[in-house]
Amino acid sequence: METANSLDDVSAIRPVGRVAAPVREQVTDTLRRAILELELEPGHRLVERELIERLGISRATLRESLRDLVSEGLVTVAPQRGAVVAAPSWEEARDVYEIRAVLESLLVRRFVRRADASLVKRLAEAIDRLEVETVRATDVREILAAKAQFYEVLQEGADSPALRQLLAGLNARVQRLRATSLSLPGRTSEMLAELRAVVAAVIRGDEEAAAQLGAEHVRRAADAAEQALASKVSVGLAEGG
Repeated sequence: METANSLDDVSAIRPVGRVAAPVREQVTDTLRRAILELELEPGHRLVERELIERLGISRATLRESLRDLVSEGLVTVAPQRGAVVAAPSWEEARDVYEIRAVLESLLVRRFVRRADASLVKRLAEAIDRLEVETVRATDVREILAAKAQFYEVLQEGADSPALRQLLAGLNARVQRLRATSLSLPGRTSEMLAELRAVVAAVIRGDEEAAAQLGAEHVRRAADAAEQALASKVSVGLAEGG
């Protein structure tokens, strides 16, 4: 369903500054961040006039940035509607989760092989911080931000720019579903237990177990997202929505 188009409550979108990065790159980064942080939700129409005025840019620059976001799968363009924040179907999302499971397994393998003792220690500290944040957080976006910090350490230790780029693109496509899965009762605790098991295997130096546990975490996240979506649909039908 199409959401409201007003940008009044979207704090991430503000005039771009005069910095070293090209204006197009700044605009793309700004819109990408607003989408990934869920300030622009799936189905939100990206009205050119509003964005041009809010960002203080030209129409040509905006259209170039939107093309970048279309290529990343974050925005779609449809006749009569224009640019819209992408809302992937569950079939598309399931494919993304399956691909991510394979890549995350490889990421963990690379970490076990390449990370030194200091990075292993940082990974253990990152999971501790994630647990603290899940207790403290009042918004699922805060949990996602803390989880992103955990993965940042994992990616640093894996030392694979190609994997980092591929995973970033996949995560962007299902960011809304990641938030949905964590809203499922009990899922946050399960997520922590799954990632702690990965860290424990990493500390033991058990590459095979760590890789399998990393992939299993992604598959369970996919199941949770599907269950949460089904629950929302059921509630909507019960309420006549």
